[in-house]
Amino acid sequence: MNVRRSAAVLAATVAIGTATPAVAASPSPSPSLPSGLYGSSDPTYDGVWRQSLALIAQYRVDVEPADAAVDWLAGQQCESGAFPAFRANPAKACDAKLMVDTNSTAAAAQALSAVGGHGTAVTKAVTWLKSVQNKDGGWGYTPGGTSDANSTSVVIGALKASGDDPAKALKGGKSPHDALLKLSLPCADGGAFAYQPDKKGKLTANADATAAAVVGALGQGMVSVKAGDKKNAACTDAARLTPEDAAANGSAYLAKAVAKDGHLTSALPGSENQPDYGNTADAVVALAAQGGTAAATGPLRWLERNSAKWAEQNGPAAYAQLILAAEAGGADPSDFGGTDLVKQLTATGPAPVTASQDDSDTSVWWMVGAGLAAGAGIGFLLSSRNKRKQP
Repeated sequence: MNVRRSAAVLAATVAIGTATPAVAASPSPSPSLPSGLYGSSDPTYDGVWRQSLALIAQYRVDVEPADAAVDWLAGQQCESGAFPAFRANPAKACDAKLMVDTNSTAAAAQALSAVGGHGTAVTKAVTWLKSVQNKDGGWGYTPGGTSDANSTSVVIGALKASGDDPAKALKGGKSPHDALLKLSLPCADGGAFAYQPDKKGKLTANADATAAAVVGALGQGMVSVKAGDKKNAACTDAARLTPEDAAANGSAYLAKAVAKDGHLTSALPGSENQPDYGNTADAVVALAAQGGTAAATGPLRWLERNSAKWAEQNGPAAYAQLILAAEAGGADPSDFGGTDLVKQLTATGPAPVTASQDDSDTSVWWMVGAGLAAGAGIGFLLSSRNKRKQP
Protein backbone atom coordinates (compact mmCIF):
# COMPACT_ATOMS: atom_id res chain seq x y z
CA MET A 1 0.00 0.00 0.00
CA ASN A 2 2.33 2.80 1.05
CA VAL A 3 5.15 0.68 -0.36
CA ARG A 4 3.24 -0.32 -3.48
CA ARG A 5 2.77 3.37 -4.28
CA SER A 6 6.49 3.87 -4.73
CA ALA A 7 6.40 3.71 -8.51
CA ALA A 8 3.68 6.32 -8.74
CA VAL A 9 5.32 8.59 -6.20
CA LEU A 10 8.67 8.27 -7.94
CA ALA A 11 7.12 9.18 -11.27
CA ALA A 12 5.44 12.20 -9.76
CA THR A 13 8.53 13.42 -7.93
CA VAL A 14 10.71 13.03 -10.99
CA ALA A 15 8.23 15.24 -12.82
CA ILE A 16 8.69 18.01 -10.27
CA GLY A 17 12.43 17.52 -9.97
CA THR A 18 12.69 16.11 -6.48
CA ALA A 19 13.62 12.78 -5.00
CA THR A 20 11.65 10.57 -2.66
CA PRO A 21 13.07 10.41 0.84
CA ALA A 22 14.06 7.27 2.67
CA VAL A 23 11.25 6.03 4.87
CA ALA A 24 12.01 5.73 8.55
CA ALA A 25 10.12 6.19 11.77
CA SER A 26 10.71 6.27 15.49
CA PRO A 27 8.19 4.94 18.00
CA SER A 28 6.55 8.31 18.65
CA PRO A 29 5.98 11.51 16.65
CA SER A 30 8.50 14.31 16.86
CA PRO A 31 7.23 17.47 18.59
CA SER A 32 8.17 19.43 15.45
CA LEU A 33 5.66 17.50 13.35
CA PRO A 34 1.99 18.52 13.06
CA SER A 35 -0.18 17.55 16.02
CA GLY A 36 -2.30 14.49 15.34
CA LEU A 37 -0.05 13.01 12.64
CA TYR A 38 1.09 9.39 12.85
CA GLY A 39 4.80 8.74 12.51
CA SER A 40 7.91 10.85 12.92
CA SER A 41 9.34 10.79 9.40
CA ASP A 42 9.02 13.64 6.91
CA PRO A 43 5.36 13.66 5.78
CA THR A 44 6.01 15.56 2.54
CA TYR A 45 5.40 12.57 0.28
CA ASP A 46 3.19 10.30 2.36
CA GLY A 47 1.53 12.22 5.19
CA VAL A 48 -2.06 11.80 4.03
CA TRP A 49 -1.44 8.24 2.82
CA ARG A 50 0.04 6.92 6.07
CA GLN A 51 -2.53 8.77 8.18
CA SER A 52 -5.33 7.25 6.11
CA LEU A 53 -3.94 3.74 6.42
CA ALA A 54 -3.50 4.18 10.17
CA LEU A 55 -7.15 5.20 10.60
CA ILE A 56 -8.42 2.42 8.32
CA ALA A 57 -6.37 -0.20 10.15
CA GLN A 58 -7.72 0.98 13.51
CA TYR A 59 -11.25 0.84 12.13
CA ARG A 60 -10.71 -2.76 11.01
CA VAL A 61 -9.75 -3.79 14.55
CA ASP A 62 -12.43 -1.70 16.31
CA VAL A 63 -10.12 0.94 17.73
CA GLU A 64 -11.51 4.47 17.81
CA PRO A 65 -8.75 6.93 16.86
CA ALA A 66 -8.19 10.19 18.67
CA ASP A 67 -10.13 13.20 17.38
CA ALA A 68 -6.80 14.93 16.77
CA ALA A 69 -5.78 12.22 14.30
CA VAL A 70 -9.05 12.42 12.38
CA ASP A 71 -9.03 16.21 12.42
CA TRP A 72 -5.49 16.26 11.04
CA LEU A 73 -6.54 14.20 8.04
CA ALA A 74 -9.75 16.12 7.43
CA GLY A 75 -7.79 19.38 7.57
CA GLN A 76 -5.60 18.31 4.66
CA GLN A 77 -8.48 18.45 2.17
CA CYS A 78 -8.58 21.25 -0.40
CA GLU A 79 -11.76 23.15 -1.20
CA SER A 80 -11.98 21.23 -4.48
CA GLY A 81 -12.34 18.00 -2.53
CA ALA A 82 -8.88 16.72 -3.48
CA PHE A 83 -6.06 15.86 -1.09
CA PRO A 84 -2.32 16.43 -1.59
CA ALA A 85 0.29 14.04 -0.24
CA PHE A 86 0.87 16.64 2.47
CA ARG A 87 -0.37 20.16 3.07
CA ALA A 88 2.10 21.98 5.29
CA ASN A 89 -0.20 24.92 6.05
CA PRO A 90 -3.87 23.85 6.12
CA ALA A 91 -4.89 27.42 6.94
CA LYS A 92 -3.66 28.52 3.52
CA ALA A 93 -5.97 27.84 0.59
CA CYS A 94 -4.76 25.28 -1.93
CA ASP A 95 -3.40 26.76 -5.13
CA ALA A 96 -2.08 25.49 -8.46
CA LYS A 97 1.40 25.00 -6.97
CA LEU A 98 0.12 22.37 -4.54
CA MET A 99 0.07 18.99 -6.26
CA VAL A 100 -2.98 16.91 -5.42
CA ASP A 101 -3.26 13.26 -6.39
CA THR A 102 -5.81 10.48 -6.74
CA ASN A 103 -4.10 8.06 -4.34
CA SER A 104 -4.05 10.43 -1.37
CA THR A 105 -7.61 11.56 -2.11
CA ALA A 106 -8.99 8.03 -2.46
CA ALA A 107 -7.22 6.75 0.66
CA ALA A 108 -8.42 9.74 2.70
CA ALA A 109 -11.98 9.24 1.45
CA GLN A 110 -11.88 5.63 2.64
CA ALA A 111 -10.46 6.61 6.03
CA LEU A 112 -12.96 9.42 6.65
CA SER A 113 -15.78 7.16 5.55
CA ALA A 114 -14.63 4.54 8.04
CA VAL A 115 -14.40 6.85 11.06
CA GLY A 116 -17.75 8.47 10.28
CA GLY A 117 -18.97 12.00 10.79
CA HIS A 118 -17.35 13.34 7.62
CA GLY A 119 -19.94 12.62 4.95
CA THR A 120 -19.53 16.00 3.25
CA ALA A 121 -15.75 15.61 3.00
CA VAL A 122 -16.10 12.10 1.56
CA THR A 123 -18.67 13.26 -0.98
CA LYS A 124 -16.43 16.13 -2.08
CA ALA A 125 -13.45 13.81 -2.44
CA VAL A 126 -15.39 11.29 -4.53
CA THR A 127 -16.88 14.06 -6.66
CA TRP A 128 -13.39 15.34 -7.41
CA LEU A 129 -12.16 11.84 -8.24
CA LYS A 130 -15.01 11.38 -10.70
CA SER A 131 -14.17 14.74 -12.28
CA VAL A 132 -10.63 13.58 -13.14
CA GLN A 133 -11.56 10.07 -14.31
CA ASN A 134 -9.93 9.17 -17.64
CA LYS A 135 -11.91 8.25 -20.74
CA ASP A 136 -10.82 4.61 -20.38
CA GLY A 137 -12.61 4.53 -17.01
CA GLY A 138 -9.46 4.55 -14.90
CA TRP A 139 -7.23 6.97 -13.04
CA GLY A 140 -3.57 7.91 -13.06
CA TYR A 141 -1.65 9.05 -10.00
CA THR A 142 -2.11 12.69 -10.99
CA PRO A 143 -5.14 14.16 -12.78
CA GLY A 144 -4.88 13.45 -16.49
CA GLY A 145 -2.07 10.94 -16.08
CA THR A 146 -2.17 7.57 -17.83
CA SER A 147 -4.44 5.16 -16.01
CA ASP A 148 -2.61 2.66 -13.81
CA ALA A 149 -3.79 -0.40 -11.90
CA ASN A 150 -2.83 0.90 -8.45
CA SER A 151 -4.53 4.28 -8.72
CA THR A 152 -7.63 2.85 -10.35
CA SER A 153 -7.92 0.22 -7.63
CA VAL A 154 -7.57 2.62 -4.71
CA VAL A 155 -10.25 4.84 -6.26
CA ILE A 156 -12.53 1.81 -6.59
CA GLY A 157 -12.07 1.41 -2.83
CA ALA A 158 -13.10 5.03 -2.26
CA LEU A 159 -16.20 4.63 -4.42
CA LYS A 160 -17.15 1.47 -2.54
CA ALA A 161 -16.62 3.09 0.86
CA SER A 162 -18.76 6.08 -0.09
CA GLY A 163 -21.67 3.87 -1.11
CA ASP A 164 -21.18 4.22 -4.86
CA ASP A 165 -21.15 1.24 -7.22
CA PRO A 166 -17.71 1.28 -8.90
CA ALA A 167 -19.13 -0.54 -11.93
CA LYS A 168 -21.48 2.40 -12.51
CA ALA A 169 -18.81 5.11 -12.31
CA LEU A 170 -18.65 5.70 -16.04
CA LYS A 171 -16.62 8.08 -18.18
CA GLY A 172 -17.13 7.85 -21.91
CA GLY A 173 -19.11 4.68 -21.30
CA LYS A 174 -16.13 3.03 -19.58
CA SER A 175 -15.96 1.90 -15.95
CA PRO A 176 -12.97 1.45 -13.64
CA HIS A 177 -13.26 -2.29 -14.25
CA ASP A 178 -12.86 -1.69 -18.00
CA ALA A 179 -9.60 0.13 -17.28
CA LEU A 180 -8.33 -2.77 -15.15
CA LEU A 181 -9.24 -5.32 -17.80
CA LYS A 182 -7.08 -3.43 -20.29
CA LEU A 183 -4.16 -3.94 -17.91
CA SER A 184 -4.78 -7.67 -17.44
CA LEU A 185 -2.31 -9.97 -19.16
CA PRO A 186 -3.20 -13.28 -20.83
CA CYS A 187 -2.26 -16.58 -19.20
CA ALA A 188 0.72 -16.94 -21.53
CA ASP A 189 2.16 -13.98 -19.61
CA GLY A 190 1.05 -15.29 -16.23
CA GLY A 191 -2.38 -13.68 -15.93
CA ALA A 192 -0.99 -10.81 -13.87
CA PHE A 193 -1.84 -7.13 -14.15
CA ALA A 194 0.54 -4.49 -15.47
CA TYR A 195 1.03 -1.22 -13.65
CA GLN A 196 0.37 0.72 -16.88
CA PRO A 197 1.45 0.41 -20.52
CA ASP A 198 4.96 1.50 -21.39
CA LYS A 199 5.61 4.12 -24.07
CA LYS A 200 5.10 1.51 -26.78
CA GLY A 201 1.90 0.23 -25.22
CA LYS A 202 3.47 -2.99 -23.94
CA LEU A 203 2.21 -4.52 -20.71
CA THR A 204 4.60 -6.10 -18.22
CA ALA A 205 3.52 -8.25 -15.29
CA ASN A 206 3.81 -6.41 -11.97
CA ALA A 207 3.14 -8.14 -8.66
CA ASP A 208 2.60 -4.83 -6.89
CA ALA A 209 -0.07 -3.76 -9.38
CA THR A 210 -1.58 -7.26 -9.41
CA ALA A 211 -2.13 -7.29 -5.65
CA ALA A 212 -3.96 -3.98 -5.87
CA ALA A 213 -5.92 -4.88 -9.01
CA VAL A 214 -7.23 -8.20 -7.68
CA VAL A 215 -8.94 -6.34 -4.84
CA GLY A 216 -10.12 -3.59 -7.20
CA ALA A 217 -11.47 -6.04 -9.80
CA LEU A 218 -13.48 -7.68 -7.01
CA GLY A 219 -15.01 -4.26 -6.32
CA GLN A 220 -13.51 -3.97 -2.85
CA GLY A 221 -11.22 -1.59 -0.99
CA MET A 222 -9.22 -1.27 2.22
CA VAL A 223 -12.32 -0.59 4.32
CA SER A 224 -14.55 -3.24 2.76
CA VAL A 225 -12.23 -6.09 1.80
CA LYS A 226 -13.25 -9.45 3.18
CA ALA A 227 -12.26 -13.08 2.70
CA GLY A 228 -13.68 -14.55 -0.48
CA ASP A 229 -14.84 -18.04 -1.29
CA LYS A 230 -13.57 -18.49 -4.83
CA LYS A 231 -10.86 -21.05 -5.40
CA ASN A 232 -7.45 -19.75 -6.43
CA ALA A 233 -7.33 -21.95 -9.53
CA ALA A 234 -4.84 -21.93 -12.38
CA CYS A 235 -5.03 -19.05 -14.83
CA THR A 236 -7.65 -19.48 -17.56
CA ASP A 237 -8.17 -17.40 -20.67
CA ALA A 238 -11.74 -16.45 -21.51
CA ALA A 239 -13.16 -15.27 -24.81
CA ARG A 240 -14.72 -12.37 -22.96
CA LEU A 241 -12.80 -11.65 -19.78
CA THR A 242 -14.84 -10.38 -16.81
CA PRO A 243 -13.45 -8.51 -13.79
CA GLU A 244 -13.98 -11.68 -11.75
CA ASP A 245 -11.98 -13.70 -14.31
CA ALA A 246 -9.15 -11.16 -14.21
CA ALA A 247 -9.13 -11.19 -10.40
CA ALA A 248 -8.92 -14.99 -10.38
CA ASN A 249 -6.04 -14.93 -12.88
CA GLY A 250 -4.21 -12.27 -10.91
CA SER A 251 -4.66 -14.25 -7.73
CA ALA A 252 -3.27 -17.37 -9.43
CA TYR A 253 -0.23 -15.32 -10.48
CA LEU A 254 0.33 -14.12 -6.90
CA ALA A 255 -0.09 -17.59 -5.47
CA LYS A 256 2.61 -18.86 -7.81
CA ALA A 257 4.86 -15.87 -7.07
CA VAL A 258 4.87 -16.54 -3.30
CA ALA A 259 4.82 -20.35 -3.48
CA LYS A 260 8.57 -20.92 -3.29
CA ASP A 261 9.80 -18.46 -0.65
CA GLY A 262 6.57 -17.29 0.94
CA HIS A 263 7.06 -13.69 -0.15
CA LEU A 264 7.27 -11.37 -3.12
CA THR A 265 10.68 -10.09 -4.14
CA SER A 266 11.85 -6.63 -5.11
CA ALA A 267 15.00 -5.61 -6.90
CA LEU A 268 16.46 -2.15 -6.44
CA PRO A 269 18.93 -0.86 -9.04
CA GLY A 270 22.44 -1.92 -8.09
CA SER A 271 21.34 -4.28 -5.34
CA GLU A 272 20.44 -7.92 -4.97
CA ASN A 273 16.86 -9.16 -4.90
CA GLN A 274 15.32 -8.89 -1.46
CA PRO A 275 11.99 -9.64 0.21
CA ASP A 276 9.25 -7.09 -0.47
CA TYR A 277 7.39 -6.93 2.82
CA GLY A 278 4.81 -4.29 1.91
CA ASN A 279 3.73 -5.88 -1.34
CA THR A 280 3.70 -9.31 0.30
CA ALA A 281 1.22 -7.89 2.82
CA ASP A 282 -0.88 -6.59 -0.07
CA ALA A 283 -0.65 -10.00 -1.75
CA VAL A 284 -2.04 -11.60 1.42
CA VAL A 285 -5.06 -9.30 1.25
CA ALA A 286 -5.57 -10.05 -2.46
CA LEU A 287 -5.23 -13.83 -2.05
CA ALA A 288 -7.65 -13.82 0.89
CA ALA A 289 -10.13 -11.59 -0.96
CA GLN A 290 -10.21 -14.07 -3.82
CA GLY A 291 -9.85 -17.48 -2.20
CA GLY A 292 -10.38 -17.06 1.53
CA THR A 293 -7.98 -17.18 4.46
CA ALA A 294 -6.52 -20.56 3.53
CA ALA A 295 -5.28 -19.14 0.23
CA ALA A 296 -3.18 -16.56 2.08
CA THR A 297 -1.69 -18.85 4.73
CA GLY A 298 1.82 -19.19 3.26
CA PRO A 299 2.76 -15.51 2.84
CA LEU A 300 0.87 -14.57 6.01
CA ARG A 301 2.93 -16.99 8.08
CA TRP A 302 6.11 -15.70 6.44
CA LEU A 303 5.18 -12.14 7.44
CA GLU A 304 4.52 -13.27 11.01
CA ARG A 305 8.03 -14.68 11.20
CA ASN A 306 9.93 -11.93 9.39
CA SER A 307 8.20 -8.54 9.28
CA ALA A 308 8.72 -7.11 12.79
CA LYS A 309 11.98 -5.29 12.05
CA TRP A 310 10.69 -3.95 8.71
CA ALA A 311 7.57 -2.54 10.36
CA GLU A 312 9.57 -0.94 13.16
CA GLN A 313 11.82 0.78 10.62
CA ASN A 314 8.99 1.97 8.38
CA GLY A 315 6.42 3.12 10.89
CA PRO A 316 2.64 3.58 10.86
CA ALA A 317 1.85 2.69 7.25
CA ALA A 318 3.82 -0.54 7.57
CA TYR A 319 2.05 -1.48 10.79
CA ALA A 320 -1.27 -0.65 9.10
CA GLN A 321 -0.46 -2.85 6.10
CA LEU A 322 0.33 -5.76 8.39
CA ILE A 323 -2.86 -5.22 10.37
CA LEU A 324 -4.91 -5.28 7.16
CA ALA A 325 -3.09 -8.43 6.03
CA ALA A 326 -3.58 -10.14 9.40
CA GLU A 327 -7.23 -9.19 9.57
CA ALA A 328 -7.94 -10.33 6.00
CA GLY A 329 -5.92 -13.52 6.43
CA GLY A 330 -7.55 -14.59 9.68
CA ALA A 331 -4.62 -13.91 12.03
CA ASP A 332 -4.66 -11.92 15.27
CA PRO A 333 -3.20 -8.41 14.75
CA SER A 334 -2.61 -8.12 18.50
CA ASP A 335 -0.37 -11.20 18.47
CA PHE A 336 1.25 -11.29 15.06
CA GLY A 337 4.40 -13.36 15.37
CA GLY A 338 4.65 -12.17 18.95
CA THR A 339 4.09 -8.50 18.06
CA ASP A 340 1.03 -6.48 19.01
CA LEU A 341 0.61 -4.58 15.74
CA VAL A 342 -2.27 -2.51 17.07
CA LYS A 343 -0.26 -1.33 20.06
CA GLN A 344 2.74 -0.56 17.87
CA LEU A 345 0.62 1.43 15.43
CA THR A 346 -1.18 3.48 18.05
CA ALA A 347 2.14 4.27 19.74
CA THR A 348 3.17 6.25 16.65
CA GLY A 349 0.41 8.83 17.04
CA PRO A 350 -2.08 10.37 19.46
CA ALA A 351 -3.58 7.91 21.92
CA PRO A 352 -6.86 6.43 20.68
CA VAL A 353 -10.10 6.48 22.63
CA THR A 354 -9.88 3.60 25.08
CA ALA A 355 -12.49 1.17 26.31
CA SER A 356 -11.83 2.27 29.87
CA GLN A 357 -12.69 5.86 28.96
CA ASP A 358 -15.91 4.73 27.37
CA ASP A 359 -16.77 2.49 30.31
CA SER A 360 -16.01 5.31 32.73
CA ASP A 361 -18.24 7.74 30.87
CA THR A 362 -21.03 5.18 30.69
CA SER A 363 -20.74 4.44 34.43
CA VAL A 364 -21.09 8.12 35.24
CA TRP A 365 -24.31 8.35 33.26
CA TRP A 366 -25.65 5.20 34.88
CA MET A 367 -25.08 6.74 38.30
CA VAL A 368 -26.74 10.00 37.29
CA GLY A 369 -29.68 8.12 35.83
CA ALA A 370 -30.04 5.94 38.90
CA GLY A 371 -30.01 8.99 41.13
CA LEU A 372 -32.68 10.71 39.10
CA ALA A 373 -34.76 7.55 39.03
CA ALA A 374 -34.59 7.25 42.83
CA GLY A 375 -35.52 10.88 43.36
CA ALA A 376 -38.38 11.11 40.89
CA GLY A 377 -39.72 7.57 41.19
CA ILE A 378 -39.32 6.82 37.48
CA GLY A 379 -37.03 4.45 35.61
CA PHE A 380 -34.57 5.28 32.89
CA LEU A 381 -33.34 3.12 30.06
CA LEU A 382 -29.85 4.30 29.33
CA SER A 383 -27.82 2.93 26.44
CA SER A 384 -24.05 3.07 26.23
CA ARG A 385 -22.49 5.38 23.72
CA ASN A 386 -21.99 4.25 20.19
CA LYS A 387 -18.24 3.84 19.94
CA ARG A 388 -18.14 4.70 16.25
CA LYS A 389 -19.34 8.10 15.12
CA GLN A 390 -22.07 8.12 12.50
CA PRO A 391 -21.98 10.30 9.36
